[in-house]
Amino acid sequence: MGSLGALVKHPDDFYPLLKLKMAARHAEKQIPSEPHWAFCFSMLHKVSRSFALVIQQLDTKLRNAVCIFYLVLRALDTVEDDTSIATDVKVPILIDFYRHIYNCDWHFSCGTKNYKVLMDQFHLVSTAFLELEKGYQEAIEDITKRMGAGMAKFICKEVETVDDYDEYCHYVAGLVGLGLSKLFHAYGSEDLAPDSLSNSMGLFLQKTNIIRDYLEDINEIPKSRMFWPRQIWSKYVNKLEDLKYEENSAKGVQCLNDMVTNALIHVDDCLKYMSALHDNAIYRFCAIPQVMAIGTLALCYNNIEVFRGVVKMRRGLTAKVIDRTKTMADVYGAFYDFSCMLKAKVDNNDPNAQKTLSRLDSILKTCRNSGVLNKRFAKISNFMLFFLLFFIPSYLTIFWVSPENLT
Repeated sequence: MGSLGALVKHPDDFYPLLKLKMAARHAEKQIPSEPHWAFCFSMLHKVSRSFALVIQQLDTKLRNAVCIFYLVLRALDTVEDDTSIATDVKVPILIDFYRHIYNCDWHFSCGTKNYKVLMDQFHLVSTAFLELEKGYQEAIEDITKRMGAGMAKFICKEVETVDDYDEYCHYVAGLVGLGLSKLFHAYGSEDLAPDSLSNSMGLFLQKTNIIRDYLEDINEIPKSRMFWPRQIWSKYVNKLEDLKYEENSAKGVQCLNDMVTNALIHVDDCLKYMSALHDNAIYRFCAIPQVMAIGTLALCYNNIEVFRGVVKMRRGLTAKVIDRTKTMADVYGAFYDFSCMLKAKVDNNDPNAQKTLSRLDSILKTCRNSGVLNKRFAKISNFMLFFLLFFIPSYLTIFWVSPENLT
């Protein structure tokens, strides 16, 4: 009844959700038959939150390279995230990980659930990696080496300043942006994007995740994961974990808003990067997560629930983003709408209100100057009209005349 109730409240979610379900089934049917590739693509669906479907839409050669790139970095991230691994064991693995991807006999047991399966069967990922073209292998090796070294550095170093925060996010996500740009260029359809823009693409996603995942990271067992920079949170509380306590709610929200404002600085770069892409499948692959990120920040801003549980976009809205993000006009429109939503939540008494508003005004100006906002219009398909005209009334009729409602 819960999901049906959500559809009654948001009936225009139905068709995008149906299309998303059908796309997921279609993607599952396209999993290659070779055992190592079958493992890689089935594992991709299990460990990726939002990338699996958009990766599947890429051309075969690029799809395979991006899939392996994602799994290699997901495995590297699993080693970094496992707080039960001793530092003297973890650091050498992170530093040497780029060598392990060439070794079809190497694996390392760590992580939990699907991540543990990925690590236990990592030799299958290595087997697939070795079948990629040389240009793809070199790009993946280079980014894995640099990321592993950066992760190792921050195992032994806390995120103290905003510069530290940017550096850490560069290692774990900005380098992903650089690597993807290299893969797109090697594929042949895209110019090699400037490193600064590629880096911002990664930083915007990573900072959004770090903000959203505060409670999960701070409650990590056996040891908390702390990525919010002391330079920001120390203005509001004495210890990072203090933000989750009810008595610090007002300060916690101010700190949260400070973090969101910091993330917004990357938006203009992201819009520049996406506007320069040529291949539509690559464009959608890049754009959908970015739209999800600005939507997530709009939900998180000024929201105490970040310190109480999970704040995320509802499934129907996620399905709409995936379905409707097709052109740069769609992206400018989404960033404009979510920025307006965020701006409406700004409290003028917030200590960072003016900085937040300034960054939002810059984003809104960029979207308006694109000249495409006036081209947007509502699209309701024939199927959606059928649903609105027949399904909802039929459901309500059945519900109201059912026996339990007649007694």
